[in-house]
Amino acid sequence: MAEDNYTYPLHENVFFGNIVKLNALVESEAHDIAQKDKHGNTPLHLAVMLGREACVYLLLKYGAPVKIKNAAGWSPLAEAVSYGDRQIISSLVRALRRQTREQMEERRPNLVTALKQMGDFYMELKWDFQSWVPLVSRILPSDICRIHKKGSSIRLDTTLVDFNDMRWERGDISFLFNGDVKPNQSFTVLDNQAQSYQRIRNEETDLEIEDEVDLLMSSDITAPQMSTKSITFTRAKSGWFFRQDRSELVGPFHAEFYSINGMILESRKRREHLSEEDLQKNKAIMESFTKGNAQQLAGEAEYVRRKSLTRPPEPKVTWQEYLNAPAGEPPILGRQLVYKNTSKVYRATVGMSPDFPLSVDMLLNVLEVIAPFKHFTKLRKFVQMKLPPGFPVKIDIPVLATVTATITFQEFSFRNDIPSELFEIPVHYVEDPHRFPDL
Repeated sequence: MAEDNYTYPLHENVFFGNIVKLNALVESEAHDIAQKDKHGNTPLHLAVMLGREACVYLLLKYGAPVKIKNAAGWSPLAEAVSYGDRQIISSLVRALRRQTREQMEERRPNLVTALKQMGDFYMELKWDFQSWVPLVSRILPSDICRIHKKGSSIRLDTTLVDFNDMRWERGDISFLFNGDVKPNQSFTVLDNQAQSYQRIRNEETDLEIEDEVDLLMSSDITAPQMSTKSITFTRAKSGWFFRQDRSELVGPFHAEFYSINGMILESRKRREHLSEEDLQKNKAIMESFTKGNAQQLAGEAEYVRRKSLTRPPEPKVTWQEYLNAPAGEPPILGRQLVYKNTSKVYRATVGMSPDFPLSVDMLLNVLEVIAPFKHFTKLRKFVQMKLPPGFPVKIDIPVLATVTATITFQEFSFRNDIPSELFEIPVHYVEDPHRFPDL
């Protein structure tokens, strides 16, 4: 049965590039600017796929969401990178950053209230990273994170700044969050070796945006996704001859261990926007990483300003043909796809303790503050699943396609003697606004 032409009026006017009618419809607020069509595409998806610049800017002006995926799992930003118009990509990056900040600020009052309601505490998390790629595990970092919480303030001490795309930085770093001050003053990073600090800004510079656009245009478009629909938990066993349910002490906490079954990491990559030179360079980087040169490459990487790609030809597809295509299988509207899908099954365990004094909900409130760091984001997503009874004191999770991490909650105690000075910038530290360019 054919779709009614007026089921998706915003989509239809984007398809035809009718900016006057689209503007009138958006201004009327009678239609959902984030509505998905039968293929999961929002009006913004269609606008970037077709290179309708005026439609893109109009939709972003009225708050069209950038962090939203279609039925194939791709965001408007991913489709914009494929199309290759630099100005459109830059506009979406800015909008994504802005929308992320706005969403965080909406959650901020509830987060601060939750932090104040829980007791003050000290906690230690140990991160051990491993890889199935030969030699890689030898160079992967480990870290013990020390977390102090007092009132609405949190301090995280770590030797690992961040772990992302095979790049990391060692140091003596502290992250301070103060929920009682203005948002643009609430998050600070201390470099205790250099005795300097940097406040996390609410806005990025033009240079930072352009650097991110260059990186996007020179890298694979990726859509990693942990499939949780098929995950089940069964009691882990120990012993060779007399098999019994595995239980052990994790730090001071008694834990019952469960095997995590059906954990699948699906990784999809698109590279239709990349040149042969890009592919060779990216291949060389990955080969060097597997030989142990990851940190050297990360330090040497320089991004040359990318020009917009030649526009793909206007699709020879009618609006009716787009609507009548099977759901989730739309005709190609932009550049011809070049993609690769892979999936890997992970064998993992989780130790659940009934003795841990913090609840999972309380942990999520803490991780909400620390989640700007991607390996913590992975942890937060994992504990949001429906876990067996107790608190996950030891967890195995994949953090990258080739890397997994074991996180151990090895110490926790509620305390009423945590000094307030821990959450203050030492008076002799010097401000360095460019110490951490990625934050």
